[in-house]
Amino acid sequence: MFGDLSFSHILILLLIVVLVFGAKRIPEIGSSLGQGIREFTRSLKGAVDDRPESRGVQPPASPPASSSVPSSGEPKRLNQ
Repeated sequence: MFGDLSFSHILILLLIVVLVFGAKRIPEIGSSLGQGIREFTRSLKGAVDDRPESRGVQPPASPPASSSVPSSGEPKRLNQ
């Protein structure tokens, strides 16, 4: 994907980035990008830790099917 980029191409891209954002904003952008990546990985770790099977807790069993539900899949109609 990036195999076609030579040193001169990368240098031109960096020059364009400096011209667009300015030299003072580039460290700010880099630090905010790093914080965003850290928060993203932390939330992924939290999502993995919150799964019920990782804590040894089984998910609640589904309620038993009742005979009042029509077998055709249509909703039950109330008499008025």
